[in-house]
Amino acid sequence: MQIVIELPNDFVTLQSLSEVQKEIRIAYALWLYEQKRITLMKAADLAGFNIYDFMSICKNHQIPVIDVSREELLEELDRLGRS
Repeated sequence: MQIVIELPNDFVTLQSLSEVQKEIRIAYALWLYEQKRITLMKAADLAGFNIYDFMSICKNHQIPVIDVSREELLEELDRLGRS
């Protein structure tokens, strides 16, 4: 699917068209992932990155990729310690 977005000419002259397209794809993938509308893998694919590079992008944008509370983590560690 192709989506057309109108941008002011002076905005596009700041960067090449391919750079703008790449940044929009990344921003949209980050937004969808942060909203929990797509998985990390789907977001990475949408952004055009492998999952590890996309995880790094998430880190740079302070978007957690592991959604576990402190309590859940402590419970899991406790269970592992009893094994």
